[in-house]
Amino acid sequence: MVQKGQFLERPTLIPVGSEVMEGTAHRGTRRPPLLILSPRPEEGGGMDHVIAAELAWAAATAGFPTLRFNYRGVGGSQGSRGGAESLVQDAEAAMRVLLENAQSTSLAVASLHGGARVALALQALHPAVGGVCLVAPADVEVVELARVDRSLLVVVGEEDKRLSRAAL
Repeated sequence: MVQKGQFLERPTLIPVGSEVMEGTAHRGTRRPPLLILSPRPEEGGGMDHVIAAELAWAAATAGFPTLRFNYRGVGGSQGSRGGAESLVQDAEAAMRVLLENAQSTSLAVASLHGGARVALALQALHPAVGGVCLVAPADVEVVELARVDRSLLVVVGEEDKRLSRAAL
């Protein structure tokens, strides 16, 4: 039983091909729903990454549906870890589940570190992605960000030297 003020996380299964990924979802009535992409598996990323969990909590307590997940081969998700194309396929599968669960036709995507490459690929492929937030993006060039034709928020720390703050 969930008491008033408690935070309810719902385990969610995400089919991708013949395999299943694990996810955690939160209900909400505000729009757009938020898909949270953790850092890439080789960066040690997973849905329990502290920033991913805090981002989900903040969005869900504000009333937005959220979904974060473990890529294939991470945590309890089936399959083997894959490369860039596989990560985008995993994100597409999670996106479909979030859109269906939230009964929405569009969503926002927030990514952490190397998940930025996945978020940028997802928005380039799917018009349903209405906005993108990149938190401490890794392996992304500033010129790539100029090609994003939707709402874009880039969050970088003062000491983060991966992207030039002046160029941003």
